[in-house]
Amino acid sequence: MAHYIKPEYITLILNLMNKKYSTDVHLVLFFKSPDNAKSRLALEIGKCASEVAKLLWECTLEDLNDWHGQIWFSPANLGDRLWLDSQVRQPMKVVSQGNGNLGERINHVDKILRSQNVKKIIYIGMDCPGLNPNYLRKAADELQQSDVVLGPSLDGGVVLMGAQHAWPDLCNLPWSTSRLCDELKNTCKKSKRTFKQLHTLYDIDSKRDLLYAQKDLASISRITRQNLFNWIKDNLKDFQDSTSNNTEGFTN
Repeated sequence: MAHYIKPEYITLILNLMNKKYSTDVHLVLFFKSPDNAKSRLALEIGKCASEVAKLLWECTLEDLNDWHGQIWFSPANLGDRLWLDSQVRQPMKVVSQGNGNLGERINHVDKILRSQNVKKIIYIGMDCPGLNPNYLRKAADELQQSDVVLGPSLDGGVVLMGAQHAWPDLCNLPWSTSRLCDELKNTCKKSKRTFKQLHTLYDIDSKRDLLYAQKDLASISRITRQNLFNWIKDNLKDFQDSTSNNTEGFTN
């Protein structure tokens, strides 16, 4: 099934093109189209995963609309780039992720942007509904003082990573494991980079993550978060029935 951005979110993206920047920090969104995203979640809930991805995409657009710096869209592949172009028929900053694991792709994008004299760069994905404008502003503020800023995830990964200078080689880090955030901090220490860790959020990769999100989003009034909350609530029984025997907590 094809997914289309609601008209109000097309407007959000178009508004991004005409903003006056109040920060020198560039924000890079790594993304996939909803039909290609959430492959791990799809193993558990099937085609419903694309509906979750669509709602997460809308959450991300709401966050981008409140960002007062340069934004780069970074599609995972050509198909995702074409999907973005089909949704937003306006100029925007786009940089391809290239190939390899997530570390190699971050290194690839980082090299391209820094070759264009971009200095402070924050990377985010589209699977963390706990992100909000204050969190992003805090990350940007910390990046003025520290070499690196990290937004840890409950599952041991990260929901945000930013740096003032080029990242070292990231290809050998344990991506998609519970050790990632700790290893990123070790990488900073070994390369003598100062770092600031923000408070821990969560991302959505599993049914259990959806159940956690349902509790977290209950009191958040932002429209995109309420849309996601309502979707989870409507499907809650199915998730509970299939996770009642799972005691492993947050895993990738």
